[in-house]
Amino acid sequence: MGLVVFPLIVYAEPAPQFSLPGDSGDIRLSDLHGKVVYLDFWATWCAPCRKSFPWFNEIMARFKGQGLVIVAVNMDKDRKDVEKFLEKYPADFDIAYDPNGDVATQYDVMVMPSSYLIDRTGELYLAHAGFRDKDKASLESAIRILLKK
Repeated sequence: MGLVVFPLIVYAEPAPQFSLPGDSGDIRLSDLHGKVVYLDFWATWCAPCRKSFPWFNEIMARFKGQGLVIVAVNMDKDRKDVEKFLEKYPADFDIAYDPNGDVATQYDVMVMPSSYLIDRTGELYLAHAGFRDKDKASLESAIRILLKK
């Protein structure tokens, strides 16, 4: 992809396809066609990730019925670390696992967390590096725009 990481990048190109193991079975991007997908790469050692999970739960509660799906892709090698993290920061959204970083490489992930918003047709709409409270409004605005399409 050749993505240069800034706090927010807007563009349109096909999102790289993936299939990853998840807590509820394999998660394939192709199966989510017709949904707005918020794809987030995270790790248990990532301090901003601890702040993002409550917000993800909040936006899932508000927008799930409108077609939003959140897939949080964990990058840790040890699932026990993930289990401990999820005990403290529960997830009301899909958790997938990419311990070797294969899918993260496809998306040119350079920082934790890194998020990608994918429209209903599978086009990559935006990329976002990090997680800051001040960015929530712009991220939610982008989600609303895609949900209305």
